[in-house]
Amino acid sequence: MTDPLHHTPGQQPAVEFQEHGVQRQLGGNALKLLIALALCFSTYQLIVAAFSPLSSLVMRSLHVGFLLMITFLLYPAHKHGKLSSIAWYDWLLSFGGFALGTYQWIFEADLIQRAGDPTTADLVVGTLIVVLVFEAARRILGLALPIVCGTFLLYGFFGQYLPDAIAHRGFGYDQIIGQLFTGTEGIFGIPTMVSATYIFLFILFGAFLEHAGMINLFNSLALGLVGHTKGGPAKVAVISSGFMGTISGSGVANVLTVGQFTIPLMKRFGYSAVFAGAVEATASMGGQIMPPVMGAVAFIMAETLNVPYVEIVKAAIIPAVLYYVTAFWMVHLEAGRAGLKGLPKEDCPNPWKALKESWYLALPLAALVAMLFHGFTPMFAGLTGLALTTILILGAALAARMSNLAFRYVFWLGLGLAAASFLTWGIYPVIAIIFALSLACLKVKGGRKTLHTIRSSLVDGAKQALPVGIACAVVGVIIGVLTLTGAASSFAGYILEVGKTSLFLSLFLTMLVCLVLGMGIPTIPNYIITSSIAAPALLKLGVPLIVSHMFVFYFGIMADLTPPVALAAFAAASIAKASPMRIGWKATHIAIAGFVIPYMAVYAPELMLQGNWTVFSSSYIVCKAVLAIVLWGGAAVGYMWTPLKLIERVFITIAALMLVVALPVTDEIGFAMAVLFFVWHARQNRRALLTA
Repeated sequence: MTDPLHHTPGQQPAVEFQEHGVQRQLGGNALKLLIALALCFSTYQLIVAAFSPLSSLVMRSLHVGFLLMITFLLYPAHKHGKLSSIAWYDWLLSFGGFALGTYQWIFEADLIQRAGDPTTADLVVGTLIVVLVFEAARRILGLALPIVCGTFLLYGFFGQYLPDAIAHRGFGYDQIIGQLFTGTEGIFGIPTMVSATYIFLFILFGAFLEHAGMINLFNSLALGLVGHTKGGPAKVAVISSGFMGTISGSGVANVLTVGQFTIPLMKRFGYSAVFAGAVEATASMGGQIMPPVMGAVAFIMAETLNVPYVEIVKAAIIPAVLYYVTAFWMVHLEAGRAGLKGLPKEDCPNPWKALKESWYLALPLAALVAMLFHGFTPMFAGLTGLALTTILILGAALAARMSNLAFRYVFWLGLGLAAASFLTWGIYPVIAIIFALSLACLKVKGGRKTLHTIRSSLVDGAKQALPVGIACAVVGVIIGVLTLTGAASSFAGYILEVGKTSLFLSLFLTMLVCLVLGMGIPTIPNYIITSSIAAPALLKLGVPLIVSHMFVFYFGIMADLTPPVALAAFAAASIAKASPMRIGWKATHIAIAGFVIPYMAVYAPELMLQGNWTVFSSSYIVCKAVLAIVLWGGAAVGYMWTPLKLIERVFITIAALMLVVALPVTDEIGFAMAVLFFVWHARQNRRALLTA
């Protein structure tokens, strides 16, 4: 395994698509320093998670300091700049940003004593931090998000001069900078706190599992289960990405990992490059709502709503499964319409053999799920999963050198009991176990490679945390301005006014806001902006709180598939060698049946296990949703068992809408129309077979 961020000396580094900006390809001492700083960042976050040695505000401030330091070293000011070395001003910005991040720590007591009355030094440092966060966001995430956040910042400074309907009373420079820098409602707000705690741990957890070989296990399972069926390669992409989504909350990262295998496989078996890229983009984006390791938004949502993370998981699990049912069904229909076959059965791996060989990789994930559902905090569950993964990686390297089978089983049993001690004796025995296993790995053949894998996981985890953390920090500007000015109430009032005549129109308006914002900014700031404005209004219209936030979250994910700025489509295009715009539109087409799911959840909260749900009521809604997806998918593709005529597609579209609306007698009409269609279509299919 090569060093992270490394390229072969003497070669011109290839600039491929990156999820967030273009990264430098460094070598020599610069690379060594960058790896050391990334290791320091991950170590700092693990110490914070395990021991909580710092106050909350100081912990957030140092987190932002680390983010700024590594961002300015890894991302150049311009995408066409020199990528093999670091400019002098980036060294200055890097270490200057970290130094400013320590301000809250050094002057913590003084800042508490003069809360609300910042000094000139406070204002200077606060201004510099705001500027650096904006610049870091521009480098990683592009111009769209800084422009949106900058618009809100300008509103804070000059909003008193706007028309009365949207104006505020006016605020001084010290009030705005104080709001953004010295408190917990600006840059160091809830999103940054969640990034510095839960999100970093779970990103690190995913990085460890990826380096341990989880992707190979997922691909083998998917190939063995569905690779030989109709349209098998595309179904493999859906299932592999669904599996990958359980450990990675980043949709674009899923594309760039799983897609390296699935997209060429689909192209080899007859799918067009556009369709192959679109399938992978659609399937990968669902990882953000696939428990147990959902996207960063899920943790922010739990903290914002002040509910246990497991409640968010409970609300997301059925919509997540339905999302993948949608993608699976759409590729099945597309394969039938295009006459595409699966892989030869003999070329598909045995899924049970793959599971037998790598069964231990599933243990950390199983432990994580069990702990979340038994009431442990996400931080403790994530730390346990991470510790268990590390022990398993080291233990597997040592066990592979043991020739005696009985001794190997005793070794695994001892490791399992030792890992379980985390729940009773705390972190110290686990640290001792990991340290002892690491020393043992130094003594065995191939052990150093295993330690290198762990180091690479720590470095990659820190690198993958940069875009999420910077997005959480810069979007704090919006939260701070909205909190200070109360501007969110204007848009919420408009939604309430529309909702008096039609809840559907309010939902549709909220969906459009999510999709439009998502054309330029990532899911995290999209969710934070829209939920802070629209979710309270939807709550007043009778939509349960978690359902309204999930509605916004769901369409924020859909926005990542929607051109012109569809990050998942651009990532897939770099592998498929096709137009990202065409991939984006095709991905939206594949996911379109999934658009019915959030609407159904609003009208029937049982779909998200909310309200007075029962097993029967939720099962009924799920069956209705699946039927609506089947009908809507057939209408979108124009194929079921045989090609559909236009009148048939219109008919089943209306039937699906009847199932979604959930008004009196609409369910009965929808079911009746569905039965009529299936009887008619079965007769048409039989007639076609007889004449063939």
